[in-house]
Amino acid sequence: MVSATAVTGTALGAVMVSLLAAPAQAGTPTGAGHARTGRAAVAAAAPDDAGLRAILRTALAQGAPGAMARIDDNGTVHRLVEGVDDRATGRTISTNDRFRVGSVTKSFSTVVLLQLVDEGRLKLDKPVDTYLPGLLPDDRITVRHVLSHRSGLYDYTNDMFARSVSGFEAVRNKVFGYRDLVRLSLQKPRTNAPGAAYSYSNTNFVVAGMLIEKLTGHTVATEYQKRIFTPLALNDTFYVHPSTTIPGRHANGYLTSDTAGAPPVDATKQTVSWAQSAGAIISTPHDLDTFFSALLRGRLMSAAQLTQMTKWTRVNSTTSYGLGLRRRDLSCGISVYGHTGTVQGYYTYAFTTKDGRRSLTALANTSNNTAVLNTMYRTLEPAFCGTSAAGSAARSAVPGAAPLEHHEDIAPSVTRD
Repeated sequence: MVSATAVTGTALGAVMVSLLAAPAQAGTPTGAGHARTGRAAVAAAAPDDAGLRAILRTALAQGAPGAMARIDDNGTVHRLVEGVDDRATGRTISTNDRFRVGSVTKSFSTVVLLQLVDEGRLKLDKPVDTYLPGLLPDDRITVRHVLSHRSGLYDYTNDMFARSVSGFEAVRNKVFGYRDLVRLSLQKPRTNAPGAAYSYSNTNFVVAGMLIEKLTGHTVATEYQKRIFTPLALNDTFYVHPSTTIPGRHANGYLTSDTAGAPPVDATKQTVSWAQSAGAIISTPHDLDTFFSALLRGRLMSAAQLTQMTKWTRVNSTTSYGLGLRRRDLSCGISVYGHTGTVQGYYTYAFTTKDGRRSLTALANTSNNTAVLNTMYRTLEPAFCGTSAAGSAARSAVPGAAPLEHHEDIAPSVTRD
């Protein structure tokens, strides 16, 4: 049974929890990547918990078993939850739950590669085939093209998940090699010439995983752990592929059926081998808030590489894409930086401010539900713009509202409703 109780922290009601110490601060990077935002610095208003809570409740009304949001506001933490993490037991969802983060993984993969650039082992503007000879049919495709979704490589998930449930069941327990997935992509024509246009494709970050493993001689799991998880003490973040389980307490994920009225499919157990370095990391709101804050504060790479990461390609009126990183421009004049994640059973939004002082992670444990996807997008406004934005965000988070999002992270060319 779905609970309608909102929780902040670990107690009922709206409670703000002060941490013992704020995260370490580093200088905010400058340079072309940030200058190109074209938006003046605006002070963030206080987060609006009531507005966030209304949005989470709307997600439940639209079919999500549970929804949550965690804000780390420079050491002051807001926790809000609605609903359950397990439909069978009715256990209340928690901001301590682990879950599959989907394409948020792409930001982790990019950090590893940009660290390798810092180490002189990789050049962004070299062809991928320099490092992986013969992998791609066009040696004009560079590492930068791959990380910015401008390679033109077709996204194999368009065909794999044209039907969500049957497509998922066909790969739930399957283990792919990286080259298997690249071959699926190369069976189709490319979407554009290298560098000519932005076209989101999971294939790009399969290639990113191959680059990591080729250049380091280690698995992506080893490199994530050594370079990111351990240094940032992300103790609830894992890469367990090809294991199908999420270790410890976690939110179950539910895939909405393709057939109207049919019960959702519990998609929690899966290899996520169809995604791997494009989408197989498991984490928590705390760890994602920590990761993106550290990234924007310059703790994970040189200022020069963070500038490269934040050279933007415009996607639409409010979204730009850098290298494995999204920028969202909000109504109050603030831009936030992070990534979205869609994997069977989970929608994730994880973003931080330019200075890394305020971070949001929001999750709904459902997928293939466009109404919920659009609703969770609206958590950004009350989290970063405060009360003035929260009312309009909540009012627009209703069935029939104009769509803001689509399933770009998984089967991006497949329209779902």
